[in-house]
Amino acid sequence: MLSTIDFKLAVIDLDNTLYAADNGVFARMDEKMITYIQRELDVGREEANMLRVKYWKQYGSTLKGLMQHHGHEAEPFLLEAHDVNAYELLSAHDELRDVLQAIPQRKVIHTNGTTEHAETILKALGIWDCFAAIYDIRFNQYTPKPCVDTFYQLCEAEGVQPKDVVVIDDMQDNLAVAKQAGAKTVWIHADAHQQKHDWDIAAESFVDLLVK
Repeated sequence: MLSTIDFKLAVIDLDNTLYAADNGVFARMDEKMITYIQRELDVGREEANMLRVKYWKQYGSTLKGLMQHHGHEAEPFLLEAHDVNAYELLSAHDELRDVLQAIPQRKVIHTNGTTEHAETILKALGIWDCFAAIYDIRFNQYTPKPCVDTFYQLCEAEGVQPKDVVVIDDMQDNLAVAKQAGAKTVWIHADAHQQKHDWDIAAESFVDLLVK
């Protein structure tokens, strides 16, 4: 399906885009965040989980809320939240690798996680060498997606115009920002073909983007 649109650069999300979120990685990250918030804010588990979700919905990342409302430093949180032993949950995905290799254009990762987390996931999936660069949460001073300024900065760093970029993501808010900037958009979601959408392409999984 990607062959139906023209682009020079693919900006690809990591978690729940290249692999499904129900394999345990997200669950472990959530538990790590809850434990961190409980300890650092001295609150119960229920309140910690409520804050985790509230800040994620409000700011695009739990970290942003902790920084803004509680003055927390980013790195200790990021280190703890992403310590999930991904190799226990993920394994090499040959079909995914085939799809990525069938995309001749330059491909980069853009994630609200860390570069270290992204590298671990990509290596566990056997696709680390398919990407030219990783843009993580540190790229724009811990500002998470969606953020149009961050997207423009990424395009500038890559030396491309937004119109020459395709953004592939599971979050529609992130795609809306990319579309606003003039990029092409691809929505990856299990219900993609069951819902109306405003994106150039919709697919139930990343591997569905390969036209056989």
